[in-house]
Amino acid sequence: MKGTGLKWFSSSLAIFVCASVWGQDTLRISDFSLMPGTRENAVGIVQKALAQCREKKVPVLIFPKGRYDFWPQYAIEKEYYESNTDVIALRRCGILIEDVKHLVIDGQGSEFVFHDRMQPFTVDHSEDIVIKNVSIDWEIPMTAQAEIMDVTDHYIDIAINVLESPYIIEEGKLTFVGEGWKSRWTGVMEFERETKLIAPQTGDAGCLGADYEDYKAEQVRYGLVRLHYAFKRKPAKGNYLVLRHSDRDHAGMFIVDSKRVSIEHLNMYNNAGLGILSQYSQDLMFKNVNSIPNPAKNRIFAGHDDGFHYSNCKGSIVVDSCRFLGLMDDPINVHGTSVRIVERKTNRTLVCKFMHHQSVGFIWARAGEKVGIIENNSMLTIGSATVESFKTITPELFEITFQQPVPTSVAEGYALENLTWTPDVHIKNSFFGSNRARGILMSTPGRVIIENNTFESSGAAILIAGDANNWYESGAVTDVVIRHNTFNDPCMTSMYQFCEGIISIYPEVPKPQVGHAFHRNIRIENNTFHPFDFPVLYAKSVDGLVFFGNTLIRSHRFYPFHTRQSTFTFENCLNVQVTGNSFVGDVLGKNIKLINTSRKAVKIDKKQGLVIE
Repeated sequence: MKGTGLKWFSSSLAIFVCASVWGQDTLRISDFSLMPGTRENAVGIVQKALAQCREKKVPVLIFPKGRYDFWPQYAIEKEYYESNTDVIALRRCGILIEDVKHLVIDGQGSEFVFHDRMQPFTVDHSEDIVIKNVSIDWEIPMTAQAEIMDVTDHYIDIAINVLESPYIIEEGKLTFVGEGWKSRWTGVMEFERETKLIAPQTGDAGCLGADYEDYKAEQVRYGLVRLHYAFKRKPAKGNYLVLRHSDRDHAGMFIVDSKRVSIEHLNMYNNAGLGILSQYSQDLMFKNVNSIPNPAKNRIFAGHDDGFHYSNCKGSIVVDSCRFLGLMDDPINVHGTSVRIVERKTNRTLVCKFMHHQSVGFIWARAGEKVGIIENNSMLTIGSATVESFKTITPELFEITFQQPVPTSVAEGYALENLTWTPDVHIKNSFFGSNRARGILMSTPGRVIIENNTFESSGAAILIAGDANNWYESGAVTDVVIRHNTFNDPCMTSMYQFCEGIISIYPEVPKPQVGHAFHRNIRIENNTFHPFDFPVLYAKSVDGLVFFGNTLIRSHRFYPFHTRQSTFTFENCLNVQVTGNSFVGDVLGKNIKLINTSRKAVKIDKKQGLVIE
């Protein structure tokens, strides 16, 4: 970790927080006649308070502890292109912090309850911002849950809390209705009643089996719905179904084009998309931030999608002492955005396209930034160039001109990656519980440390990915340390995309080149694994992989089901070391499978008792 930016960031925050306290720059929202517990719409009043904060040198805005409600009436509507989020004309911003330098918002343990479709916090072109001591939730959440009351060969009965999730039945389909919206049920996850874990061997394979969408809903009474269908897989009576619905159209918090932002002691109980989306921002600290179900409401689900999503950031990202549980997508995702070359206009100018429909419209590059050029089949970076100018053509297309000529071999179909917007990441002391999909997705060439965490992910605990053909989420890693973590036995109990092991290194490389690898320098050391099945580590296209000093302890809690019966699999890898590890109990496999990887490229010690296949 470079450290310099983060130290300056921490010192800067401490200085301006102390200065604000001693400088009498503290405002209370009650000074603006907003009192907790009144259910008055806070949106317009908070805007007035923030306007007055601009007149202070280092302001602190305090919300006396209690409940504050936010409706979209009077919300500022702005055009934002948000990464991995549905494109809509305008985002409704409940609390907009724009062009602000130095601000603390202290909720003092308050509940911020939102209504209809909106974005609770937006931090735009701002610096030295602290948001702390607050929870974010919805009166009517953007996800629903149901208790399974009865299961037969021909139907399932489910009970729904109609106060939190009012619904109607339209054309035989369950449709949820909120304050200004309605949304048909489109996805489902099963959670065990006692453990609150995603039911094993369900995940994206489906807890109701194929074609469950062909059900016909019948209302037994309001709050009890009968789903008529011969479901190919039957969930367990007493378990819970999380019923996914509604668009991914607003983040719980959107941090864009900002610097030195700290989020502390915040509970994100629900949202309408990604939990906290950070985009083109730098030096970010999240401490004691939890994306979890609201314990006061007996919920199984938390956020609508990812917990923390970092797209095209730089500087230092620190995640410390955070918890993730009941999310409907990955707790943490760090990546860049690669784009496809669609036209070579001159020897220095290219026309490029954003390839994923939820990631368009960005100011993708600025003058002076460094861009890598990727051959999209081999995924090899064949060169780099410095940006001279950037011009948007449409939300999907842009024109980029470089200071130097682009190599003549570069053609349509190649990809570009912005190498300037690549952060260092430190994730520590955090808990990754049972969430849909993986625990951490990591794609950045910056220095990465993942340490002292506990993983109980439904799929892979850690996925190191990267591609320029599908998701277009870029970032070949160059320096990753995974140490002193505990990987408990719920890991890999269900299957999701690219989840090939408890730690899965799975870039999408259509045509690998012999002697070349996409990722490099990954150290996995001094961790404890509790595998119930074979796959512990799957690594594809890595040069310099060390698995050292780890302890593997066999668990019998779940039934093994994976078809690839190898503890370790190395595909198209170079310079691999598996040494100094211990195996406790009848760990399955104790073997290494090589795919297009030379036996000479793998170093092991005999004491481990591993077999290379």
